[in-house]
Amino acid sequence: MSLNVVNLVGRAGRDPEVRYFESGNVLCKFTIAVNKRTRNSDQPDWFNLELWGRNAEVAANYVRKGSLVGVVGSLKLDSWQDRATGAQRSSPVIRVERLDLLGSKRDNAAPMDGNYEDEQF
Repeated sequence: MSLNVVNLVGRAGRDPEVRYFESGNVLCKFTIAVNKRTRNSDQPDWFNLELWGRNAEVAANYVRKGSLVGVVGSLKLDSWQDRATGAQRSSPVIRVERLDLLGSKRDNAAPMDGNYEDEQF
C-alpha cells in the first residue's frame, strides 16, 4: 500500500501562469504560501502548484496574487539536467487534483464606490 496525498491552504504568491496546448490541454502554474507558526513569527513555506484541465481554467480565471485557496493533490519531483553545470537538479511540485477557492467574492473585487448589484444582498 502507498499513499501520496497533500492538503494545503494558503495564499497565492503570484498570478497564475497559463499555457494552452494544441491538443486542447490547459496547464496552470502558480505558488502558494502556507504560514508556518513559530514562537517568534509566522514564516511561510512556499509550494509550487501544477493544475491541468478544468482546474487550470478555474485557477486562470479566478485566482490572483493573494487569493486564499485550498488544494488537494499529490507530490511529484520534476527533475532535469542543469545546462550550465551539467548537474542533475530536481524540484518538488504539487499536482493539484482539487482546487477550492476559499476567499469571498468581496476579497477579490475592487471597491465599488456605492454601486451595488442585486447579487450582493
